[in-house]
Amino acid sequence: MSGHGVAVLGFLVAVAPITATPGTSLTLVVSRVATGGRQQGWWVILGTVTGLYVHAALAAAGLAALVLRSSEAFWVVKLVGAAYLAGLGLWLLWSAYRRPAAVRRPPPARVRQLPWRVDHPYWQGLLGNVLNPKAAAVYLTLAPQFLEPGRSVLVPMMLLATAHAALNTCWLAGWTAVSGAAARLLRTVRVRRALDRLTGTILLGLGIRTAVT
Repeated sequence: MSGHGVAVLGFLVAVAPITATPGTSLTLVVSRVATGGRQQGWWVILGTVTGLYVHAALAAAGLAALVLRSSEAFWVVKLVGAAYLAGLGLWLLWSAYRRPAAVRRPPPARVRQLPWRVDHPYWQGLLGNVLNPKAAAVYLTLAPQFLEPGRSVLVPMMLLATAHAALNTCWLAGWTAVSGAAARLLRTVRVRRALDRLTGTILLGLGIRTAVT
């Protein structure tokens, strides 16, 4: 196995526990699949993967390192990310509160969401990852351990990001399939209210943890 292959394998072993830890992306996948089907889960996955490449590119360019070296800049990033997660959580809690106890009329026909809408699952997945300092720290502290000193950083970093993206895609795709199989149950009013409360509470908790950690 080549040096790059060993580095990629080691990096995957290192990030596997982080990937399997429930977080924003998994929470969004389950919630969006329950709302609009598997396609929305794939949009979240695509947004999450895009975020990984953004972090890798910033780390390779040294921009994200500058943020970590400046306590003020890092604090701003943390607050923005925390505010986004907490706001999304509060919005879901409010949606659960306003959701009627029973459906009195047939649901409206599903309207195709345009990818450039702010509430589109792609942007939620992207922002949830880009504004997550933990994801940035992976490429600032963990990924450099698998790079060869004295050589170009960009290409090896993108290779690690691609492996990370593939691992993340497989993990979230599995949850998309499971959530899609249970979609009929998840779309009942009572279960949807409970899921909105659970999802909102998790995202709100993640936002608070991000702000105070």
